[in-house]
Amino acid sequence: MKIICIGRNYIAHAKELNNPVPDVPIFFLKPDSSILKNNKPFFLPDFSQEIHYELEIVVKIDRLGKSIPARFASRYFSEIGVGIDFTARDLQRECTQNGLPWEISKSFDGSAALGKFIEKKKFENIQNLSFKLEVNGRIVQKGNTADMVFPVDELISYLSRFFTLKTGDLIFTGTPEGVGPVKRGDHLKAYIEDELLLDFYVK
Repeated sequence: MKIICIGRNYIAHAKELNNPVPDVPIFFLKPDSSILKNNKPFFLPDFSQEIHYELEIVVKIDRLGKSIPARFASRYFSEIGVGIDFTARDLQRECTQNGLPWEISKSFDGSAALGKFIEKKKFENIQNLSFKLEVNGRIVQKGNTADMVFPVDELISYLSRFFTLKTGDLIFTGTPEGVGPVKRGDHLKAYIEDELLLDFYVK
């Protein structure tokens, strides 16, 4: 099972980190040990002093596919959810400055918090979905999938050029603006539209 994460897929987020908007999707991988499920707490690691939340819509692949045309990509998933791509921002900054890969800052244990998945057929158009993250009852991120630089079907098509997509693979589709730090005791709740799908604490 692969966890494929898309970077800089919302223009406002790219700008808030002073990054250019990409011409093609940027992606990196997380290992299965990064998954945090069932609303279990996220424990702050000891190797970073600046862990940030990044709320994302997550797509779960449910068919084997390779070199998938974008017009057929919607056939390869039936469920979507939300996830938090926890990022060691201080380590990522060092990686970026030195032209190094991001995995040390993105792929550590517990860095992919996953919420409940729901059927995509519940929504008229997954490219027009509102989603949000609350920290301690305050909305800190609010986005809409209409603002993606690369829509979900394009992402699936592009990624499948390089990887065979398999049942159970997860695609984190990028975060909107508003990313920020977490601290011990924080309570995170994430929604698609008004449906609560992820609810956990930082310890």
